[in-house]
Parts: sequence; structure tokens; C-alpha cells
Amino acid sequence: MAEADNDALLVARVQRGDTKAFEMLVVKYQRRIERLIGRMVRDVDRVPDIAQETFIRAYRALPKFRGESAFYTWLYRIAVNTAKKTLVEMKRDPLVFEGARNAGDDGDETSRAESELTDRETPEGLLATKEIAAAVNAAIGALSEDLRQAVTLREIEGLSYEEISEVMNCPIGTVRSRIFRAREAIAARLRPLLDTRDGERW
Repeated sequence: MAEADNDALLVARVQRGDTKAFEMLVVKYQRRIERLIGRMVRDVDRVPDIAQETFIRAYRALPKFRGESAFYTWLYRIAVNTAKKTLVEMKRDPLVFEGARNAGDDGDETSRAESELTDRETPEGLLATKEIAAAVNAAIGALSEDLRQAVTLREIEGLSYEEISEVMNCPIGTVRSRIFRAREAIAARLRPLLDTRDGERW
């Protein structure tokens, strides 16, 4: 709640013409927006440009923002729509789309998992952790766009079902269904590595 209140104060300052306040919002959310876009577009070269376009659109639309939702939820929706627009444009250019689809993914989860390992980890443990992180990334990357967006917003960005419903502009029931299906697909990919039984999740 404190974060939302702080955002509301910054938004009010922007609406009064304080550009420094908008710069503070950009600094606060740029990494999270880039991470979200990267999960959707999966072309690292395009992520900064899409993020920049997201913030430009947000700045232009802020005068009409009435605070009916949290600022970050509103911003995420703009980011999702901007990324979708880019995906459509990429699909119109088969060479660009194929290159992006085949690009490697060194996702945050992989980097974070590796950085959290201690010197006490065995080589076998390090390898297993890398394999699991790679499998998670591959599983997320293989999901349909809607499932990938839903599980990313929930598991990586930590949004509530209500917030995801607003960002994705669909009923909460649909959100729950998409997240369930995404988790099941990821679990199926991880099951051979984790030796888990059917019905158990990662």
C-alpha cells in the first residue's frame, strides 16, 4: 500500500508538470518493465526500445490517468500492449521473427540461481541447478503467449490475480485457468529432472 501511495504522489506531481517525478517512476520500474517485455518478445536487442516506447506512451497518457488502478498495474498493461504490437510487427517480417524465436535466453531466473550458489555447492549441484533453470526457461518459452504472460506476471512479477486480470483485460477465472495450465506445462518439463510424480508441481 505504501508503494502505491508513493506512486500516486509521483503521478500527481507529473500531472502538475514535474518531469523529475516521472524520471523517478522510470528508474523505479524500468528493470521490471524490461524483464516483463523480455519474457514476451525474447529478443534482447528490442527490449530497451519497447521499454522506452512503453514509458513514452505512459507519459503521454498520464494526464488522463485517474488512479482507478495502481500505477504499476496500469503501466504493465501499457507494456503488454506495446510488446504485443511489436510481436505482430515481427511476425510480418519472417526473418526478424525467426531470429528472435531462436535467440538464446539468459533469463533472470538463471542468473539469479547461479549468483545465489555458495562455494559449498558441489559441481553436481551446480549442474543440476543450471539444468533446472534452463528447463524452466525453456518451458516458459514454449508456452503460448497468453499462458506465458499470465505465469510471468504471477510468478515473476508477483501480481495478484485481480491485477493480472486488469493487465491482461480478461476475467479472473481465465487468469486462474491460464496460470494453472502454464504451471502444469512447466511441471511436465521439470518432472524428469526432479523425478516428481504426476500431480506434483515444481
